[in-house]
Amino acid sequence: MTSEITARVITISDRCARGERADVSGPLARDLLTSMGVRVDQVVVVPDGVEPVRAAISAAIAAGRRLVLTAGGTGVSPTDWTPEATEPLLAAQLPGLAEQIRQRGLGLAQASMLSRGLVGVSGRRPGACVVVNAPGSPGGVRDAIAVLGSVLEHLIDQLDAGDH
Repeated sequence: MTSEITARVITISDRCARGERADVSGPLARDLLTSMGVRVDQVVVVPDGVEPVRAAISAAIAAGRRLVLTAGGTGVSPTDWTPEATEPLLAAQLPGLAEQIRQRGLGLAQASMLSRGLVGVSGRRPGACVVVNAPGSPGGVRDAIAVLGSVLEHLIDQLDAGDH
């Protein structure tokens, strides 16, 4: 079923958006999701801030993507606004998944406990979109996708009123 899941990856970084640094986390997310059988339509890079992040997530939802994974902007720096951009778009939050992503990273990077990333569902069910705010580091992206991968098919099936 994962081959039927369409996704968009959004990297949130001022430096990447300005071309000052190569985006590593977005392509990594695309590759990891693709290896799970998820069809990723594109990796989009946007600057930090509520408006560009909310617009990019909204565009992916409007395009019918079933999964949107953001990478970056989940910390506590003055430019980290990804959770604030995401929250109004969610019809329901999935705090258990967000906590599992943070927990997975604790063994390798204590800073993972500073992530404020959200996970939730946006849009009407069936056909709703899962939105995941991953940390911007490659390790944070790996953690998020590992946790998500363990439940993604079941989650999409439930959103589509499957038998659980």
